[in-house]
Amino acid sequence: MMRQYELVERVRSYDPTADEDALNRAYVFSMKVHGSQTRASGDPYFSHPVEVAGILTDYRLDTASIVTGLLHDTVEDTVATIDQIDTLFGDEVARLVDGVTKLSRLELQSPDSGHAENFRKLLLAISEDIRVLLVKLADRLHNMRTLHYIKSSEKRARIARETMEIYVPLAERIGIQEIKEELEDIAFRELYPDASESIISRLNFLEEQGDDILTRISGEINRTLVEADIEAWISGRTKRPVSIWRKMHSKKVDFEQLTDINAFRIVVASVEDCYRALGIIHTKYRMIPGEFDDYISTPKPNGYQSLHTALIGPEAHRIEVQIRTTQMHEIAELGVAAHWQYKQGAALTEGKNYHWVRQLLDILESSNNPDEFLEHTKLEMFPDQVFCFTPKGEIINLPQGATAIDFAYAVHSEIGDRCIGTRINGKMAPLRTEIGNGDQVEILTSTDGTPSPTWENWVVTGKARARIRQFIRGERREEFVKLGHAMLDHAYREIGYTPEEDPPQKALKHFGADTLDGLEAMIGSGGIQLAEVVQMLVPEEMMQDNDLDSLSPGDVNIVDFSTGQGGDGEDSDAIAIRGLTPGMAVHYANCCHPLPGDKIVGILTPGKGVTVHTKDCETLESFADTPERWMEVAWDLGPQQPEGLVGRINLIVSNERGALGTLTTVIAQNLGNIHNLKITSRSADFYEMLVDIEVESTKHLNDIIAALRAMREISSVTRAQA
Repeated sequence: MMRQYELVERVRSYDPTADEDALNRAYVFSMKVHGSQTRASGDPYFSHPVEVAGILTDYRLDTASIVTGLLHDTVEDTVATIDQIDTLFGDEVARLVDGVTKLSRLELQSPDSGHAENFRKLLLAISEDIRVLLVKLADRLHNMRTLHYIKSSEKRARIARETMEIYVPLAERIGIQEIKEELEDIAFRELYPDASESIISRLNFLEEQGDDILTRISGEINRTLVEADIEAWISGRTKRPVSIWRKMHSKKVDFEQLTDINAFRIVVASVEDCYRALGIIHTKYRMIPGEFDDYISTPKPNGYQSLHTALIGPEAHRIEVQIRTTQMHEIAELGVAAHWQYKQGAALTEGKNYHWVRQLLDILESSNNPDEFLEHTKLEMFPDQVFCFTPKGEIINLPQGATAIDFAYAVHSEIGDRCIGTRINGKMAPLRTEIGNGDQVEILTSTDGTPSPTWENWVVTGKARARIRQFIRGERREEFVKLGHAMLDHAYREIGYTPEEDPPQKALKHFGADTLDGLEAMIGSGGIQLAEVVQMLVPEEMMQDNDLDSLSPGDVNIVDFSTGQGGDGEDSDAIAIRGLTPGMAVHYANCCHPLPGDKIVGILTPGKGVTVHTKDCETLESFADTPERWMEVAWDLGPQQPEGLVGRINLIVSNERGALGTLTTVIAQNLGNIHNLKITSRSADFYEMLVDIEVESTKHLNDIIAALRAMREISSVTRAQA
């Protein structure tokens, strides 16, 4: 354990202006309040904050950070208070200790409830002061170094998994490579002990057989650069077991098939020398195509800069090479901590100054709950990057597989919400098109543009997905309110009851709603049963003459769109679905593809709304035991036709030249649009296929079927029922 004077001397060695008195007082105070507490290892608990402070000195952090490291557990684990810390060490230290303390408290929650919430709180604390994260990483690093002392294997695995999922990517985001790698290595050994041991043993064997290959290759590269009058510091290393394991999984290869397990770093004096060195080694050694990245001209979000390439190098070994300047190297190793050396930490403590923190805060604002936020941030924090450009030349970093929609949201949330199309490299392209390296992307917007529910299936960035979900939640709630209002109004009419005012607060509280809209949204979403609500809201004397079962009909009176009348020929009081957006509160079943003109029935699905089926759909049999989910619904379109209605037909088509072209022409001539086409069977003479066609109504679909039956090439055409 580091002694008091040793800690002070370490801080003064890089910061002669350090507050020696504060360091001494913090050391003594921490030792006193922790008293006789011990850790799982049996060591005095006080050894932990001292080690945390020591880790922080490795990165030359300021006095406040070191003092926070010494005090970070005092409020959580001792009788000390934040007010006491404020009085003794000042407001700055108190704020930092309070931020770390809140996070530590949350870690004591159960994994199910606390994991996502931990990260949300961590981000909020980071946004106020980035040093909270630095202290937390140092705290987590020392805890991981002593992880093996914890007896419970489940607890060790939980801590290791949290470290791998949260703290490793955070360490990478602020660019502290050493902490990131050590956390990752320890977590990997704990989570995958067999894989770790196997890879390490193979690496040891290769090292024994390799006859100091790293030294030989480094020497040859150095001689090559010296001949070109470039001074460089060169180091070689074998890739870490976790990196090798990931590559084995991503490339689906065995260890023996990997050829690039050795990596070399070239550190030179200037940016010009970086590119000169790159040209020299590319001239002498054969470059491996597709393995070059220029992170100098396009730095990573954490500020990392370097040239990356892969070569068939000396002795025909496949190697990876990184080329960077001395300052780039220090930033690559120390991350944000390096700025304390170059800028003395000025204006760098506020987390919002960092672009990646602002990105995560945007996701936080759009996410509905901590679990969803964690899901989105994981997407955001594990990117294989693609660099693309706006029409003005601004560089946009996106994860691999990102689409034009991701690009739009990366530019600005409002641009994403209003985008209606895109040009990629000057050509129109679908919004779901994946963006490639170097693409120039232009987003076309409209003031009337809104996100589509289908977009969620086309995006990979957390920011885009969070924003789309936020919009859908808002729109879906409005739809649920409309649907719930219609259902409640329908029930009132059935009973003959007219409410004079909004439901009493007692009733709202019973169902967990704040307003009438909230109650109607719960009804429309299927969260609560209509009959239960009516029973509480309608006076008891009126309910005596009405059967609640009638509000949940099994034998519903289906309304025929063509006549606007029920099956018994009388006017129907069914719930109209006009004004409810498909995909929000109303969903058209894929099993039967209902169309205006079909007799329909609604099935209420909790959390989803109403799924509309045709009356003769075979799927309805599965809902026979839940009559409370059945609803009378009717087509009541008015002047507006629903969009995106799809009719499905079965076709048997002659296997002859031009038959498919004739088929599509006939459908187009009858104003149908082929949504999907699938060949289900093929023989020498005939094709059997399913065709989904966007149409306006049953009549429209029947017109298309009639036109197809007139074709010589069509043997059979019928409307599909599944």
